[in-house]
Amino acid sequence: MKRRPEPELMDGHEQARAYAEADFSEPNELFLRLLAEQAPGELHGARALDLGCGPADIVIRLLHRYPTLHCDALDGSQPMLDLAQAAVDALPGIASRTRLLCDKLPSARIETGAYDLILSNSLLHHLHEPQVLWRSIRAAAKPGALVLVMDLMRPASAGWAAALVESYAADAPEVLKQDFRNSLHAAFEPAEVAEQLQAAGLAQQLSVNVVSDRHLAVWGRMSGE
Repeated sequence: MKRRPEPELMDGHEQARAYAEADFSEPNELFLRLLAEQAPGELHGARALDLGCGPADIVIRLLHRYPTLHCDALDGSQPMLDLAQAAVDALPGIASRTRLLCDKLPSARIETGAYDLILSNSLLHHLHEPQVLWRSIRAAAKPGALVLVMDLMRPASAGWAAALVESYAADAPEVLKQDFRNSLHAAFEPAEVAEQLQAAGLAQQLSVNVVSDRHLAVWGRMSGE
């Protein structure tokens, strides 16, 4: 199935609120489980960067799990970040360790060579130029930084995409069902992501893995180059 890009930002208030209120606990817990497998016991006291943080559900889960971790979280949608700010402000122990940044990649607000851990979930498929993500990760990472990027994986056919929507979003509001359908069409195949890593000079450091029937993940450690 040919890729069909979608808008880069969820910048409508209705769309952002529907996304924030949806139950993404299963994929978000998968993300955190993959992270724990890649860095058992290594994240205490680390400085993290979450690219495309959305309503900050993963940030909140992450900081609950690692009480000495600090996280900068960036998203280009102000309505999404407004919801993230409200969620973070309700948790003082989390708010004191979170800095929310409204900006698109590439962003001058991200410090260079400053992060021990760089995360991104469900951002890649939104990007019209995916290299901006990989360049941003390279610039922000400390030597040896752990990277975990998870995203949807484009199905082989429109029929397969429709079946995934029916399986995982049958009871969701129509705006979310449409978002999911559009995102599946906009997602990349594993081979395409591998090509992106090769073009970015990251193929020796990061690897692509299929982690569910609709998700791929990229993980590894940045070199000191």
